Amino acid sequence: MEYRKIGNTDLELSVITFGAWAAGGWMWGGTERSEAVEAIRKSYDEGVTSIDTAPIYGMGDSEEIVAEAIAPYSRDKVQLVTKFGMRWDLAKGDLAMKSKNNQGEDIDIYKYAGRESIIKECEDSLRRLKTDYIDLYQIHWPDSTTPMQETFETVAELIKQGKVRYAGVCNYTAAQVAEAGKYVDIISDQVPYSMVKRDIEKELVPYTLEKVKSILAYSPLERGLLTGKMKPGHKFEEGDHRANVYFYKDENLKRVNEVLDKLRPMAAEKNATLSQLVLRWTIEQPGITIALAGARNAEQSVANAKAVNVKLSKDEIAFINTQLAGLELVK
Repeated sequence: MEYRKIGNTDLELSVITFGAWAAGGWMWGGTERSEAVEAIRKSYDEGVTSIDTAPIYGMGDSEEIVAEAIAPYSRDKVQLVTKFGMRWDLAKGDLAMKSKNNQGEDIDIYKYAGRESIIKECEDSLRRLKTDYIDLYQIHWPDSTTPMQETFETVAELIKQGKVRYAGVCNYTAAQVAEAGKYVDIISDQVPYSMVKRDIEKELVPYTLEKVKSILAYSPLERGLLTGKMKPGHKFEEGDHRANVYFYKDENLKRVNEVLDKLRPMAAEKNATLSQLVLRWTIEQPGITIALAGARNAEQSVANAKAVNVKLSKDEIAFINTQLAGLELVK
């Protein structure tokens, strides 16, 4: 495994970090707890010491699964990354979406990052994760109803109290990162980034490179799209959010697979899967510090971890970029 420093700090994360959204089941058609625990432990055996989770993933289920999974390990050998600012139990802030919990019950989810809410969320996460500190604490989405000063001064308090080591953000623009940074040192921004979603390269990547901040790329496999296993006509399980996302339209599956087919020989030559090639490409991109890779079983998590064994030359990266240049998806 390879490890990289986050921002200008002593916090190091594994370049492949375990993304525990799917492990929580929410929006993924449920979860099998024992398989999720095994997935985390097997990836740890491969050197994946960093785990990214959030309270909203299964309404606490994901954090509890993470706690169970890391119980056998020394706490200082694991980096826990979690979030705040999405409430399903409080109707305050921006309505983010209407959804269902893992029991199939209707819930309303709000983006809210007021002071009292953050303090409560932090205590709840510490309890569920069975730890007394969080390595990297991130706001999940921007909240337009709460002043940034209130939000990030609260996080600064949690850092002073020793409950949080470092502050990060998710889904923030470069301007928002700069604004939040007035109140606490923001060391990272977790944003979506993949071969088919590269809009952050325009503003956010140059900004983070200049300011020495890290980008944590989520959905680098575009939630399964870039594995090469999805074909036109693919059917998702009930409750799986991907069913209504444009990436997975038959026409887009066809176009993406045509590009992936051109990359298969390179993957085969390296004795790697397409997914591993895609993950390695991701962490080789300028400004991308780590890639979050989700898994629902040990086979997937071990395969993701082994992506670090793939080596790409500048010419090979250029070849991949050339194939991607002509790819246009239908919205």
